[in-house]
Amino acid sequence: MKRATFLIGLATALTTGLAACSGGSPSGESTTTAGEDVLAQIQESGVLKVGTEGTYSPFTFHDPQTNDLTGYDVEVVTAVAEQLGVEPEFSETQFDAIFAGLEAGRYDVIANQVTINEERQSRYDLSDPYTVSTGVVVTRTDDTEITSIEDVEGRTAAQSATSNWHTLATDAGAQVETVEGLTQSLALLKQGRIDLTFNDNLAVLDYLKTTGDTDVKIAFEVDEGGEQALAMRKDSGLLDAINGALEELRANGTLTEISEKWFGQDVSQ
Repeated sequence: MKRATFLIGLATALTTGLAACSGGSPSGESTTTAGEDVLAQIQESGVLKVGTEGTYSPFTFHDPQTNDLTGYDVEVVTAVAEQLGVEPEFSETQFDAIFAGLEAGRYDVIANQVTINEERQSRYDLSDPYTVSTGVVVTRTDDTEITSIEDVEGRTAAQSATSNWHTLATDAGAQVETVEGLTQSLALLKQGRIDLTFNDNLAVLDYLKTTGDTDVKIAFEVDEGGEQALAMRKDSGLLDAINGALEELRANGTLTEISEKWFGQDVSQ
């Protein structure tokens, strides 16, 4: 399906939804929900406002040569915006503040490897997954004592406060120090100030590949797999449109193409 076809289908769906709303109106005039207003406003302005971290390679970061914002998540949400017929406009913030920015209306969607879990599903609209990954525990290379989840109890970990990894580390019995992201966690780990950090295997593998750092290692994988989604305000009216765009990008091979560019394999499903 071409983008034009998708947009026509989207417009038809909106028209149908408006007609359904007008059926219950005594005056016969159509009414519009707040969610439909959001989508209409985005398409009228031509801009999809995106919240992202900008410091989480290879998902959202600045190219060291050009300083341009780039990464897997940046390319995925840009392709989603193109399917909607608009341009992405990025706002960069620390991950621990990113949901507050969404709730405050500073952007329409978060593209930053938001892991799907029950708490987030209850508070936000989460899209269909566009990344599937595995959690790992990273330690210093010379550490021979932390080899399983049972060894985490009583150790010190560094995690972003609102991340899924913070919850995982806490549940495993670690004493958790709050940091801004993976880069800071690894710095503290190498300094000997913490014992370990939980994170996404794709991010850690990319770090090891691009830096050649031999001072840290993946000690083990955790059982919990992760599915990542784009996040929107609850009942914003954007969910169906975003999922429709992701479905088209999956069907036409765009998600696979972006995935293979960044990881050498398809991590989108």
